[in-house]
Amino acid sequence: MSRRPPRVTLTREFPPQGFEGDHLPYLVRVEVESRWPLRVLVEDPTPLTVVAGEQVAVGGLTLGRSVAERHTTLALNRRGEYAWAGGTLRWADPLGLFWHSAPLGVPARVEVYPGTHGLVLPDLLRPLLSEGTLSRTLGLEDPISLRGARPYLPGDPPGRVHWRLSARTGALTVRELDRTAASSVTVFLDLNGTETFVDSVVRLASSLIQEALALDLPACVATTAGATPTGRTPETLRAALRLLARAAPDPAPPTIPPTRAGGNLIVLTQRAGPALVEQAMRARATASRVALVAVPEGFYLEPGETPRRQWVEAPDTVRDLERRAGILAEAGVLVFVLRGNQSVLRLGA
Repeated sequence: MSRRPPRVTLTREFPPQGFEGDHLPYLVRVEVESRWPLRVLVEDPTPLTVVAGEQVAVGGLTLGRSVAERHTTLALNRRGEYAWAGGTLRWADPLGLFWHSAPLGVPARVEVYPGTHGLVLPDLLRPLLSEGTLSRTLGLEDPISLRGARPYLPGDPPGRVHWRLSARTGALTVRELDRTAASSVTVFLDLNGTETFVDSVVRLASSLIQEALALDLPACVATTAGATPTGRTPETLRAALRLLARAAPDPAPPTIPPTRAGGNLIVLTQRAGPALVEQAMRARATASRVALVAVPEGFYLEPGETPRRQWVEAPDTVRDLERRAGILAEAGVLVFVLRGNQSVLRLGA
């Protein structure tokens, strides 16, 4: 008779989603029914990096119907999407001489979203999310709406000069157009980098997306593989966080997908190669603002991060950005470099 398994029902209760570093409540209920005495052991190990406060292993000598419950927690130690196997049933005769095993077949999934970035978003990065009220310097120019005229400033395009008014006043004057506020935020991740960089930049993207939605701005996350739906609902936030949870280093050249006209585009990258900078400049043709945020490996240390090898001076990628920052700013592409506890370095300002 000991070869015939008892009837076992395994039930788990826990939130299916959580953020990296969270502790979720976890309840396991095991119900066993047997017509004859058996030794029973039910094991239900958690997925990797999802650690239970108490390993679930319910067993003993049973006859008839018995119910056991375990209340504990789940520690979410690493972002990702994990498949939870269905547990294992082991049973034997009352003396425990001959053991048998069988899977229970109760699969589940756990989504672990990236936590927030160690860098508290400074005032320098926060304006990248929302353009707020209309102003003379923020937003996308509206060519059919003329605000007025002002004196010429170095860097103003020649096509903006108001020649008739300049001749009348004797001073070079330019037209000043009205501007429209940003309509959305797109955070693009260049995953062509090291694993340490991807982990850090995913947390930064998660912080930016959550901050954008807190400001009631439609937001989405994009990679070379595509973009999540743009919106301000919990479903769009969940889709963005799910993409970030699955993000992994990608050796393919980065490709910025088309973005919504009038929105803000934030590009997070490690190397900021010429091809990516060129794409950012092309995206500026329709975007209200484009910000290129570099997180250079070997130069950037996230606040609270375990110390690792750092270079004494900025890498070549940052030096190259320093040389091009002024030109990029003239084209409407802002350049920032993250420097850990040193806040954010803006180039070409």
